[in-house]
Amino acid sequence: MVRLPPCSSLKILLVMLSVNIFWLVRVYPPYAYNNSNKNNNAGKPQKLHESMQNIKSEVAANCPYHLDNVNKAPSPILNDDSVIPKKRNNYSNNNNTILTFENIDLSYGRWDNQHLYKIKDFAVVGDHYAESSESTLICLATQSSVERLYSLPQVADNWRGPLSVALFAAGNEEYTVLRYFVTYMRLCFPNIMANATFHILVPREFDNLPRVLTESNNIKNKYNCQYPERTLKALLKLRSVKTLEWRQKNTYPQNHMRNVARKGCQTKYVFLTDVDIIPSINSVVLLNNFFKTAVCEGNCAYVIPTFEIDVRANFPRAKENLLGLIKKGLARPFHEKVFIYNQYATNFTKWLLSKRNETAVTISHTVTNFEFLYEPFYIAIDTVPVHDERFTGYGFTRNSQVYEMYVAGYKFLVLSPVFTCHWGLQRKQARPAWREQQNNANRKKFDVFKSEIFARYKNDPHL
Repeated sequence: MVRLPPCSSLKILLVMLSVNIFWLVRVYPPYAYNNSNKNNNAGKPQKLHESMQNIKSEVAANCPYHLDNVNKAPSPILNDDSVIPKKRNNYSNNNNTILTFENIDLSYGRWDNQHLYKIKDFAVVGDHYAESSESTLICLATQSSVERLYSLPQVADNWRGPLSVALFAAGNEEYTVLRYFVTYMRLCFPNIMANATFHILVPREFDNLPRVLTESNNIKNKYNCQYPERTLKALLKLRSVKTLEWRQKNTYPQNHMRNVARKGCQTKYVFLTDVDIIPSINSVVLLNNFFKTAVCEGNCAYVIPTFEIDVRANFPRAKENLLGLIKKGLARPFHEKVFIYNQYATNFTKWLLSKRNETAVTISHTVTNFEFLYEPFYIAIDTVPVHDERFTGYGFTRNSQVYEMYVAGYKFLVLSPVFTCHWGLQRKQARPAWREQQNNANRKKFDVFKSEIFARYKNDPHL
């Protein structure tokens, strides 16, 4: 039997213990745990935690409209990236947040008068919508289908006040697009997060249309805050042929949407527009100052002149800049070439010749040559007649309501120097045939509508 030299057993034991300690240190290094925050990071490897913080910092740095930077962001410069968050139960510190409308159940809601559409009022309320509505006299009400919603960031950037936005989703696929795109807008654009409140309208056939089955495979996690239109176009690829066919066969409920958006405003005055109508810069401050002292004898609607802007031009910062674009042929009155009666009664010539370098809103003139089919964008107390929901699609949707206002005795007062713009110089041949078909269908309904309002107000203006 071999005997070990004295103390060799102890040496072997010490060697084995040293080897074990060495491997323990390799596998579980002493700096691998963050003990500085036991509540949040207990048991988490510090290197992983630091990596998550680095990713978060990089995202926040690249996107000035990220949630962490909302209070520090400069106003309207959109750059770089934002992250579309994954579904979570609540907001957390690692940039994961719930998708918009997460807790909305579309199986129930308020029906319209004909039980054709289900409505979810105040589906998402802007973080400061209530306070903003209390501190201002005017709310901008607008409506949009999924295709045109990319215009809302610029609307919100110019309109620093409450916005009531009605959204239409034909089916689950469009509803999914809305959820992701509204989340994107709320993350990227501070005024949308703060002041935009969204309402949802869906058709009775909503559940019969296709659902998004491979959502996580089709939607990327990263989008660029600088390109809302490009982002939306990518999301619209989620729609199937069946959903698109349904949209082609069914008219868009414009007047339902306008009524929903109007009633979502909580202010004395409502400025009703379409989502692609962009208000001039600093409109909220200028209009608030005007309406603090505005006096109206009878019923008044305050017209905001609307212009088409060439896509090659920069958005005019003031009336003087707009005049310069008109002289260069890069701007003109809205619908001047497509349908002149749409805005003609506003009398743009008189507005353009009014005094220059205006620093406050004033009444430029009163509309004296009201014409049938006039449909200006206007501000009024929301006691004006509702938009008749028999008119759907295109044609006679806005002008029927304005016509009723005229029959009811409203005066139309044109304001200056505020204005609105629509991107693109429109040409009649560019309009699709289906739009004219919808216009003809609504024209037939208008004769009945006209006889009803003559009887209601006991007034026939013989236009």
